[in-house]
Amino acid sequence: MWTTMTETILDWKAAGALLIDLDGVLTPTAVVHEQAWQQLFDGYLAETGHPGYRASDYFDFIDGKPRFDGVRDFLASRGITLPEGPLDDDPAHLSVHGLGNKKNLVFNTIVKTTGVQPYPGSVRFVEAAQAHGLKLAVVSSSRNAPAVLAAAGLQDYFPVVVDGEVAAAAGLPGKPDHDTFTYAAGLLGVPTGDCIVVEDAVSGVQAGSAGDFQAVIGVDRGAGRQTLLDAGATVVVNDLDELL
Repeated sequence: MWTTMTETILDWKAAGALLIDLDGVLTPTAVVHEQAWQQLFDGYLAETGHPGYRASDYFDFIDGKPRFDGVRDFLASRGITLPEGPLDDDPAHLSVHGLGNKKNLVFNTIVKTTGVQPYPGSVRFVEAAQAHGLKLAVVSSSRNAPAVLAAAGLQDYFPVVVDGEVAAAAGLPGKPDHDTFTYAAGLLGVPTGDCIVVEDAVSGVQAGSAGDFQAVIGVDRGAGRQTLLDAGATVVVNDLDELL
């Protein structure tokens, strides 16, 4: 499975399937998520007197997690506890679900305004994987995955999409638990041991490492190469076309 040159290289073509994260791996929408989270918490924190939002907060407390978990974990980092509120709570309400729903409104507004262009290297990698007969699934914590895939013109590559909506309906815990990846492998009909996880977030790499998967490809879009390796990545690249 492995060859050794200047460093360990993964023979990903020998896998049966790729389970690929969306935001930050296929599309640069992780940057849009960062912007949306910053807008949300800059406004909220300015009214509370707590320490302001820092760029590192996204990677430390939010990146790769289900939206409401990101809200809880960020608030906990500031010693803030809010009521949960109903799942469909008004975005104007100061609750976990209210703030999470407000963030979603901000995110969708940015996407509609700017559009979505996939990473060219990721598209080349996905096309090569399809040509080699690998099965493909998107596994995303986002509840907007189908819309983002459609906006990026990638929907036809992925017959299986396990996003935040699917996970909630199936009662699956989000990343860093491995359950959403395992569920996607089952929908593809491929044993987990024949699947490779592709992730850019620490929580996603941890999820892949926690499951019985063949390997975890880390894509460094800002989390840091060593950080992803420490989280359990088998190999880390800056862009997926490095593997072609």
